[in-house]
Amino acid sequence: MDDSKQTCSPEGPADPSLVTEDGKNVKTVLCQRCGSKVLCPGMALFAEKELFLPAMRKKTSIGQSDGTLDGDTLTAHWLVDDMYTFENVGFTKDVGKVKYLICADCEIGPIGWHCLDDKKSFYVALDRVNHE
Repeated sequence: MDDSKQTCSPEGPADPSLVTEDGKNVKTVLCQRCGSKVLCPGMALFAEKELFLPAMRKKTSIGQSDGTLDGDTLTAHWLVDDMYTFENVGFTKDVGKVKYLICADCEIGPIGWHCLDDKKSFYVALDRVNHE
């Protein structure tokens, strides 16, 4: 499942004001729904990797009910190498070899992705969070 390309790029996302010269997040990363702090500035590295994330829902409704899964393939992410770097992030139960990242306060998600085969890669999709 982890056969997609990954590049860490200081070029950054479409909004260059989000990334420092060394590729780290300039602003605080916040939950889109409740505003809870997900990451402090300078704690994540911008990475481009194609990942499929299911549509945003409360934790209890993430999963496949009728064999199809709505969602998006996203490429711009914040990469974190230690789960303890996060301020407020929860994890879903295993879905195959993946755990999805959700807001620990309001349980909306997934906001990110973690493959159980790679203990040092936690991805937060830029399109699923706010920056302040």
